[in-house]
Amino acid sequence: MSLEINSKVPDFSATCTGGAEFSLAAHAGKNLVIYFYPKDSTPGCTTEGENFRDLHAEFAQSDCLIFGVSRDSLKSHENFKAKLEMPFELISDPEEKVCAIFDVMKMKNMYGKQVRGVERSTFVINKKGLLVQAWRGVKVPGHAQAVLDFVRTIKD
Repeated sequence: MSLEINSKVPDFSATCTGGAEFSLAAHAGKNLVIYFYPKDSTPGCTTEGENFRDLHAEFAQSDCLIFGVSRDSLKSHENFKAKLEMPFELISDPEEKVCAIFDVMKMKNMYGKQVRGVERSTFVINKKGLLVQAWRGVKVPGHAQAVLDFVRTIKD
């Protein structure tokens, strides 16, 4: 089951960096960018994290919070976040519960083998908790800027 644009995103909670528990309900009244990426400290995921980091202040000006999600452990996330000096939290989803809500687990080819992994994807949830935009199969170059450009168009 995949979320439809303009549908309510079901509430969920998950462990995230900074010793916090993320809950969607706790962020009502804010625009949210939730981006899913395959693995901490890999080249594409590092570049994507840096791009969102570098635009963080501009997202904040649009009353928008950013959260990154992968299946990595909280310890891996804390190290990745510190290394890149990310000003936003990373959600740890080793049991793929958040991945399942957003339907981002896909079969992918890696070195000629079929492997199950996270499809790089980004979702924007508005202040009312509705999914207002989704990008799947994301290519990193220019993506964070495209997300910011979209967020700036959201009306309260």
